Amino acid sequence: MSQVEIEHATEAPEDWKAYSTYALNVDPDQNDKATHIKLCSFGRPHMRAFHCAWWCYLMAFIVWFSISPLLGEIRDDLAITNEQVWTSSIAGVAGTVVMRFVLGPACDKFGARILMAVVLCAASIPTACTGLVQNATELTILRLCIGIVGGIFVMCQYWTTSMFTKDIV
Repeated sequence: MSQVEIEHATEAPEDWKAYSTYALNVDPDQNDKATHIKLCSFGRPHMRAFHCAWWCYLMAFIVWFSISPLLGEIRDDLAITNEQVWTSSIAGVAGTVVMRFVLGPACDKFGARILMAVVLCAASIPTACTGLVQNATELTILRLCIGIVGGIFVMCQYWTTSMFTKDIV
């Protein structure tokens, strides 16, 4: 080997970065996480991820609670009891709890962005089928399926903590 090849082989490799410059100040000791939040900025990648995370959480919140204000009308229309309405509500919460346990490790494997899109798309189908419910059992199953969207909270937190330092989050 020539002298140049030997010198080049012994040099430490440079750290790989997705961006050469960032819109915000970053802490290189914390994987280039942003050290502050500029709410009116859509700078990549930190603030864009922040705004996408809260926007997805807002959409999930709307989907998650879309049936709640209508439960009185649904109860009367389907001629079901208050206990059956409560059972459907408990099923919705149960779906959320289960998904929070499932989505935590899944975020480590697939990332928050992909899972957030999958969960929102999956939850949109039962939400669109709300008008097709004919009895209490179908309402309970529907609310269980819609309850998965409550797991978005985990992905929102995961995404935000991966973009900002621990002092900010």
